[in-house]
Amino acid sequence: MTQQIPSTEPELAGVRNFRDVGGLPTVDGRRVRYGVLFRSGHLAHATEEDAEFLSSLGLHTIFDFRNASDQKLEGPDVELPGVRNVNLPLSDPADGSEFWKMVRDGEIETLRELLGDNKAANRMIASYRMIIKERTAEHSRVLHSLAEESVPALMHCAAGKDRAGLSIAVTLLALGVEREAIIADYLESNAKHRRYKVQRSSKSTAGYSPEVMELLSPLFDARAEYLEAAFATIEETWGGVDAYLEQGLGITPEIRERLRERLLD
Repeated sequence: MTQQIPSTEPELAGVRNFRDVGGLPTVDGRRVRYGVLFRSGHLAHATEEDAEFLSSLGLHTIFDFRNASDQKLEGPDVELPGVRNVNLPLSDPADGSEFWKMVRDGEIETLRELLGDNKAANRMIASYRMIIKERTAEHSRVLHSLAEESVPALMHCAAGKDRAGLSIAVTLLALGVEREAIIADYLESNAKHRRYKVQRSSKSTAGYSPEVMELLSPLFDARAEYLEAAFATIEETWGGVDAYLEQGLGITPEIRERLRERLLD
């Protein structure tokens, strides 16, 4: 089972969903090393104290998976001295800025039509599947970078749940981490202090009503079925993790071994 993250984990004031991925067990009895791989939501609202803490981690690279629409909405990441920032936009899990405008501003009838009858969850599942199939170049670049020199590394998107969650999961698969441990780490994004805050504008009279929040919840939840859909896509498309890594991402056994040397105890 998953080793618990130490209780010293900080709660940052302006950065949601931060955590060290260290401690997760591999199928061959090793564990992800603490202090080499981190994940979070965006860093645009990091306070001075948050930036001080992040600087103390000795980060080599920050991978930002947000797109231009995200960055326009939230702002650029704070700059940390000596840290390389790599922006690799992945497709938005809910189809981009127009969709999110509807989420923020839409009246209840529109939200029912857009998200009701399991449409929201199905949209998320389709997005996870698409990112796995179509973003192989980005995931390949991340793994090659980690194998070469880019650790310690922090991966983030907007909420630190979907795009960063998938990239962390792909990395953990390459390291041979137990599948149930990968899912358990992913589900940590549901913790109250980690969840992305739903943003609704005053333009909508529906506000934050219980029905609105229920309709929106599939978009803001980390659900095992989403990540399992990504795993199923790997099996269906490439026949398994080894073929996905080697044929889909160009990660040879030698590169996997370098990854394991850098990231595992």
